[in-house]
Amino acid sequence: MALTPDDVVTKQFQHVRFKDGFDPDEVDDFLDEIVIEWRKALEENAELKAKLAAYESGEAAAAPAVAQAPTPAPVVEAAPAPAAEAAPSGSATATAGIIELAQRLHDEHVAEGEAKRNQLIADAENEVNRIRSEAEAKQREETARHERERNTLEARITELRNFERDYRTQLRSYIEGQLRDLDEKSASTDSTPVSAIGL
Repeated sequence: MALTPDDVVTKQFQHVRFKDGFDPDEVDDFLDEIVIEWRKALEENAELKAKLAAYESGEAAAAPAVAQAPTPAPVVEAAPAPAAEAAPSGSATATAGIIELAQRLHDEHVAEGEAKRNQLIADAENEVNRIRSEAEAKQREETARHERERNTLEARITELRNFERDYRTQLRSYIEGQLRDLDEKSASTDSTPVSAIGL
């Protein structure tokens, strides 16, 4: 399918979200300039083709006349032919230049898109590494805090166990002392005569 100026004018591009790009108005203005030059080149090409066709048909009509009366006219008319052939070559060069320009613009857009993509990927990887580092630091901090709390609780438990052991020992000693005192009083009361008690 051959590309025409109308194809360039009617071409619609999708807008890219979250990415920088070229100013659409500047791109449209530049494409309008390309279309104008392209249309001029196509018109010139059509004119030259028409002249060439007229020349070729004129040369065919001049051939019988040459047979009847030999004149140097064909030599004079043969001179414009290289110019006519060179002009389409110039038009083809202009078209090739436009295509080359479009290709260069395309390559620049692709390179810019790839650079932007690589930048976004690098930024995302940096963000992932930052979040991962923060999470690991927070995890280490929480682990250290839990370890400190565990050590504190274990020390408190040990302290309470020692207190319990000491308290039990003291309580046992106290109760045993009270029982001894009670036994001693009971023994001394049993040895006292009933008359001494007052009965």
